[in-house]
Amino acid sequence: MRITFAPWGETLAELADAARRAEAAGAEMVWVPELHRSATVAAAALAAATERARIGTGIALAFTRSPMTTALEALDLDEMSGGRLVLGLGTGVRRLNEDWHNVPFGKPVRHMRETVRNVRRFWESCTTGEPIDLPGEEEPMRIRGYQRPFGVHRTDIPVYLAAMGPAMTRLAGTIGDGWISHELCSPRYLAERILPELEAGIARAEGKKRADLDVVVSACCSVSDDRATARRRVSGLVGFYASVRTYADFFAFHGLAEQQQAVVAAFRDGTGAEHLAETVSADMIDALTMAGGRDEVAARIAGYAGLADSVKLSPPTHGLTAAETRAAQDELLALLPHLTGGAS
Repeated sequence: MRITFAPWGETLAELADAARRAEAAGAEMVWVPELHRSATVAAAALAAATERARIGTGIALAFTRSPMTTALEALDLDEMSGGRLVLGLGTGVRRLNEDWHNVPFGKPVRHMRETVRNVRRFWESCTTGEPIDLPGEEEPMRIRGYQRPFGVHRTDIPVYLAAMGPAMTRLAGTIGDGWISHELCSPRYLAERILPELEAGIARAEGKKRADLDVVVSACCSVSDDRATARRRVSGLVGFYASVRTYADFFAFHGLAEQQQAVVAAFRDGTGAEHLAETVSADMIDALTMAGGRDEVAARIAGYAGLADSVKLSPPTHGLTAAETRAAQDELLALLPHLTGGAS
């Protein structure tokens, strides 16, 4: 399994420094999300700060930029990084798209399929002046009289899709170069719910094999010799997602339906999503996160072997102060060389 890392930083400078440290510790890839920062701007900062590790957007919102803007930003990032970009895309939820960004959500699977098609076609044609005329229900693209006057580092930048539902997961298997999991994804959920859908999607793509798809599982890790500290750091993350009814099936799959309902009830009674840690049970933390001492966390990560191709490790952030997140990240970075065989 490839060990990759999603760094955290209170500033872009700190984010870049954490990425450098992860690269030095042997991480093969560093990831940036999109919510509190722009994924593409943060990716540019990491591209400038690193030399070898691939740079992944994990994820950039697919519908809040036009496909042409996404394609152009990806080309620039790939050039800046010397061909190290992985374009990770995700849909977000309807409310985020329509209320926050004022863009149509449409039918997300179709919307994503057309978006990826347009991005790839633009990469292929942008330097030739060849017209582009792609029909679509969500993202039609019609370009005439355009020719990019700059060279393109690669026309086949890898595109990874984030997916949790079965239809989007199958789409990732069919058209994606990789699949990125939700922040909570146990080995059993990956094996029983995700991989069968990915295999079904792969079967729809002519000539595609399982080895052609990079299965990236996300693992929130809290490393501490004090078990109570390790669990407390990740409890806010679990509480945040447990408060969302959309994830009811996910928690029920793990036998945690009653525990999730307790979190939902607390949220309805006025407990803020960032302050739900006290409502989260130890069973929820143990089932869904990597929390404990170095050996225990390393063993939990190894549980993805044979299922995932890459593991995206990240420190906990929900409900924590910057100082607490920084301390958690430092301990996780100290574990990386033991997982990768890299320098300390």
